[in-house]
Amino acid sequence: MFGFFSRLFKIGEANAHAALDKLEDPVKMSQQGIRDLKVQLDNSLKSLAEVKAIAIKTGREADADKAAADEYEKKAMALLKRAQAGQMDPAEAERLAAEALSRREEILKRYQMSSANKTKYDGMVANLEGKIRELKSNIASWENEAKTLEARAKVSDATAKINKEMAQIDSSGTMAMLEKMKAKVDEKEALAEAYADMANTEKSVDREIDKALNDPTIKAADSLAELKRKMGITSDPEKIEIKDKQEVTIKIEVDKNQQQ
Repeated sequence: MFGFFSRLFKIGEANAHAALDKLEDPVKMSQQGIRDLKVQLDNSLKSLAEVKAIAIKTGREADADKAAADEYEKKAMALLKRAQAGQMDPAEAERLAAEALSRREEILKRYQMSSANKTKYDGMVANLEGKIRELKSNIASWENEAKTLEARAKVSDATAKINKEMAQIDSSGTMAMLEKMKAKVDEKEALAEAYADMANTEKSVDREIDKALNDPTIKAADSLAELKRKMGITSDPEKIEIKDKQEVTIKIEVDKNQQQ
C-alpha cells in the first residue's frame, strides 16, 4: 500500500516519505495526490500545445526562409542571363547578382537556425507526448488502485468496528441470560402441554360416554328385543308364562325326593 503512495507522490513531492509516515487517512491522501497529478497533466498538455505551436511556427519560418533563399538565387541567375543576352550592363548585372546572393546567404543562415530550432522543438514535442502518455496511463492505474484501496479501507474499518463491538460484548452474561430464557420457555411449554393433556383427558371421557350411549351393538340388541316382544317371542325367564301348574309342582317334588 505504501509502495503505491511512494510512486504516487514521487512527481513534484520532495517530502513524500515523511508525509506518509504521518499519514492518518491514506484514502484521502491518495485522492488528493491523484488530483494533483491531474493538475500536472493539464499543465503538461498546455505546455505541449505551446511547444507544438512554436514548432509549427518555426517550421513555417524555415520553409519561408528556404523559399526566399531559392528566390534570391533565381534572381541572381536571371540577372546574369540578361547581361549575357545583352539586355543590361554586365557589370551592373553582376553587382546586383552578388547582392542577391548575399541576401540569399543571410536568409540561408536564418533558415538553418530555424531548421535546427524546429528539430529541437519536434524533439521536445515527442518527449512531452511520451511523458503525457505515461502520466495518463499512471493516473488511470493509480485511480484503480485508489478505488481498490478505498474499498479495502472501508472493509477494514467495518471489520474493526464489528470486532470492537464483539470484544465489548459480555458473552458470559449473555449466555446466562439465554439460559434463563430457555428455562422459562421450557416451563411455559411444559405448562401448555399439561393443559393440553387435561383437555384431551376430558374430551376422551366425553368421547367414551358418547360412544357407550351410541354403541350400535346395544342399539341393535334393544331393537331385536323390542321386535321379539311385539311378536310374542321372548327368552326372558321372568316373563315365562306358566300354563300348567301341576306339571311344575310334580317336577319340584321329584327333585326334592332325589335330593333326600
